[in-house]
Amino acid sequence: MPTRQEHRAETTERILAAARAELARVGAAALSLRAVTREVGMVSSAVYRYFPSRDELLTALIIEAYDAVGEAAESADHDGPALERWVSVWRAVRRWAGEHPAQYALIYGSPVPGYAAPPDTLPAAGRVGAVLVRIAAGHGTVPDPGPVVRNALAVDLLPDLTAELAPAAIAAWTQLFGTVGFELFGQYDNVVLDRDAFFDHVARTTGAACGIG
Repeated sequence: MPTRQEHRAETTERILAAARAELARVGAAALSLRAVTREVGMVSSAVYRYFPSRDELLTALIIEAYDAVGEAAESADHDGPALERWVSVWRAVRRWAGEHPAQYALIYGSPVPGYAAPPDTLPAAGRVGAVLVRIAAGHGTVPDPGPVVRNALAVDLLPDLTAELAPAAIAAWTQLFGTVGFELFGQYDNVVLDRDAFFDHVARTTGAACGIG
């Protein structure tokens, strides 16, 4: 017989599964706790004991998505030359996004009107960046960006992120998710013919900008 904790975990997963399906159907902005409640087949008062508001449900979905893409990135890192590790992580992020477009759009698409992500989403949100910085740290050198740029950036977010590496690393992080997003949302249609070759090229050039290879 399931324990109370096991029952709660199972019910939470049922609610999140229904929310993921609703997210794929209507998008984050239109996500409704009431619709999720109907899908799960529970009364509203019961669901509210797990997620008291739509925002708390969104937060759970956001953390779940960040953790999933972060796990994909971490699993793709392997022994070998730094640049090949870097490209492998980029490919894993792209593959995860292609398999989970609605979740990708939730965390890297348009902001949800009226929703502000709380600080407890930050650890999960930083997992991909932590992998990339770990690979880049200690491999080659990057040009000193100068005091104006160094002072404009938060370099205490990740333990391996130095003031010198930060601009190139943040630019690489931006290019990774920008390139994935442009492909996922059709911005490269009739522009980029060989998506695999182009993606690997962007990965390698941004890795080089971080001093890798």
